[in-house]
Amino acid sequence: MPYLKITILLLMVTPLFGAVSVPPQTAPVTIEGWEATVTLEEHPDGSIVYILETPEGTTEELTPLQFAKRHFRREQSRTFINRLFNITSPLGIAWVAIGLLGQALFTGRMIIQWLASERKGRSTVPVAFWWMSLIGASMLLAYFIWRKDIVGVLGQGLGWMIYLRNLWMIHRGSAQDEPSIGEDPDPEAALDGGGR
Repeated sequence: MPYLKITILLLMVTPLFGAVSVPPQTAPVTIEGWEATVTLEEHPDGSIVYILETPEGTTEELTPLQFAKRHFRREQSRTFINRLFNITSPLGIAWVAIGLLGQALFTGRMIIQWLASERKGRSTVPVAFWWMSLIGASMLLAYFIWRKDIVGVLGQGLGWMIYLRNLWMIHRGSAQDEPSIGEDPDPEAALDGGGR
């Protein structure tokens, strides 16, 4: 019964204030490299259009076919490098360079570990391995954040904590191994006369 009263009240009040207009349904569209903000909008008649708003504040309404043609022409005008690295701006080249350098460091750490193991004749992990891992992972993490790649972010982010922890353990271990200032590292050598 209360719903009936509310409905009757709304029917009586609506003519006084006019019909309530419902804003059109919209959805943002993310296309990397577009200077314009793109929104997909549904009109009351059911038609769908793309609204492009430039940074200067001008807006343009395009049908799906017009939008597809503009996007196609834009993609066709991209250079080979832009298509190869999937970038849309000169800043993207810098980010790809950071990612490639990070990957080179990450690969180089394995070469360092291999050479150190060959030199010692047994498997060993030098400190440089962990430093290269940390620096390479940091660069790759920044790159994957820029790319909005959750798989890369999780992979490098978790590894990053492990590399940092290993470096901390190495530093803590070397600090404990060193003698204190007043402590003689080899007191017997001084007694034998061989400590000179």
